Amino acid sequence: MASFLLNRLFQALVTAFGVITLVFFIQRLTGDPTALLLPETATQKDFEAMRQTLGFDRPMIEQYLSFLGDMIRFDLGRSFIQNAPVSEILASRFPQTLQLAGGALLVAFAIGLPVGVIMALTRGRAISRWIMGLVLACQSMPTFWSGIMMILVFGVWLKWLPPSGTGSLAHLVMPSIALGLLSLATYARITRSAVVDELGRDYIRSARARGVRTPRLVRKHLLRNSAIPVISITALEISQLLAGAVIVETVFAWPGLGQLTVQSIASRDFAVVQAVVLLGAWVTILANLTADILYSLVDPRVRLGNQ
Repeated sequence: MASFLLNRLFQALVTAFGVITLVFFIQRLTGDPTALLLPETATQKDFEAMRQTLGFDRPMIEQYLSFLGDMIRFDLGRSFIQNAPVSEILASRFPQTLQLAGGALLVAFAIGLPVGVIMALTRGRAISRWIMGLVLACQSMPTFWSGIMMILVFGVWLKWLPPSGTGSLAHLVMPSIALGLLSLATYARITRSAVVDELGRDYIRSARARGVRTPRLVRKHLLRNSAIPVISITALEISQLLAGAVIVETVFAWPGLGQLTVQSIASRDFAVVQAVVLLGAWVTILANLTADILYSLVDPRVRLGNQ
């Protein structure tokens, strides 16, 4: 177990190092952003002073080593547009995005998993086909369109929920559903496939021959043995939720990282954009590391096969 975890941790660290290096050089390939941070009336002296402040006057290798040192110390730099440390800016927005992503995952889990099990148990029947049609409809709807439709219906016409902003649980409902619809459909389809695969195995037929009822069969056997694909897709869905948050937070005026990214791109606040990209990569790496650990707990064969 220890060697398995150390191996996965080493892979995560190598991936994180690769992401940091890639972000550094891609940012430099786009050119010197100094001129974009200065007004048109700035002089050459102002230009040189800004380059020295940002460290762009130093050799590339020195800039890279300095950047690595900052990342090790979790120093994300300073935003010259907002005149504040980038870490403080992210810290003020990240809880909102985390709250939204958590709500979206709750929607996806609470609805997607039971729907997937129902489709598997009723496969070949009309109800399974109807449910699959609804799942595909959820997967086909653009996030911005479903968000706008919910605002129009539930926020403007019916006035059941606040159309935008934050501050209460009611504000979280529509953004979570809009963001979670695509993940809901994905979980439903993956769960259906995994459960259908398990239903054809010998231990299921033996349990049914012994008279084990379907609810107990699902609870004791099917859910655990179908968990590997669900855990795998969760790690991918977390990164998808972070990407989708950009659209959802803009539509619902939700003050999270997604809205911050759009505002930072518009104002050319490169330090914040770079930090958001790195944070998203780190969250994705952590999610995949957690998924690997959960694999070993759910199915010991995964752990033994990688030692």
